[in-house]
Amino acid sequence: MSIRITGTGLYTPPESISNEELVESLNAYVEHYNQQNAAEIEAGILTPKRGSSAPFIQKVSGIKSRYVVNKEGVLDPKRMTPIIPERANEEWSIQAEMGTAAARQAIENAGLTPDDIDAVILACSNMQRAYPAVAIEIQAALGMTHGYAFDMNVACSAATFGLQQAVDAIKAGSARRVLVVNAEITSGHLNWTDYSSHFIFGDVATAIVVEDTNSKPGFEVLGTQLLTQFSNNIRNNFGFLNRGDESGVGKADKLFVQNGQKVYREVSPLVAKTITEHLGKLGLNVEDVKRYWLHQANENMNQFILKMILGKDTERERAPIILDEYANTSSAGSIIAFHKHSKDLLDGDLGVICSFGAGYSIGSIIVKKVS
Repeated sequence: MSIRITGTGLYTPPESISNEELVESLNAYVEHYNQQNAAEIEAGILTPKRGSSAPFIQKVSGIKSRYVVNKEGVLDPKRMTPIIPERANEEWSIQAEMGTAAARQAIENAGLTPDDIDAVILACSNMQRAYPAVAIEIQAALGMTHGYAFDMNVACSAATFGLQQAVDAIKAGSARRVLVVNAEITSGHLNWTDYSSHFIFGDVATAIVVEDTNSKPGFEVLGTQLLTQFSNNIRNNFGFLNRGDESGVGKADKLFVQNGQKVYREVSPLVAKTITEHLGKLGLNVEDVKRYWLHQANENMNQFILKMILGKDTERERAPIILDEYANTSSAGSIIAFHKHSKDLLDGDLGVICSFGAGYSIGSIIVKKVS
């Protein structure tokens, strides 16, 4: 048995927001908010909102822009959230639509048809609804006539956790080919009025085909390793029980919140240790790895992790960065990096796909190029 990644796909929304555009919108909102609430701020009842700048965003994160499903609503200082009209149940949902677009590309790149796929896993940080599973909707949108599908959420680590589920399903014999989809509409869970986090996320969808084959080129999965450790430092309290306490509805904790400095300090060494130990279990050394496709949250964080792994600074092409254009796309980030920066590898070259985030959660997938 040789389990390989044989195709990937990427759907990028048509609208992009630069740091400059984002800051202009935030600062207009902040000025209006502080003026409207001047008395309460002066009395110490409210805390004044803070503005930002494009150079600050790029310095602390490496992000220059991000793609979104709707630009108008995000940049409207009177709204500060995307405009996403509800669709009738008879229409494909926006998340399924994005996921299906990426999935079709991945299936085509794998030289397959939708009915060659046995299972669909939608692995991402936010589901559009509780049920029915959006993965089943994607299965239907693809026109599949057999197989099964399900949703799973491990926040930013969902893609690598989904890849392990795909590998395990193939090993167990319940599927021969599995499609893992990461459709992320992060603009919907982001507090666009918060200077410390408003720039972090972007929308996108990726897809990966995993199959058992000894004849097709791709990336053989040599091993998978997952780790979770509970933390409140990245959290979103939105859920169906919110309506049980009206006092909490609409509060900031019902969107993405984090303690970024703690996350940086605590997660970075965990990631470095996980990757190093995982390679060691397979009899491999960190220097054997040609390419590291890391979660795309923060460029400074990735450089820090790589320095802990390798003991030195490394060239950018060894650990490609896509967050400058896409921002943090949650589970999809490492897969975008893999999709865009894997074709140049040669037969036998080793790579690590690693994602990490809320939970805490870390997933490491070690692969080898097979021509």
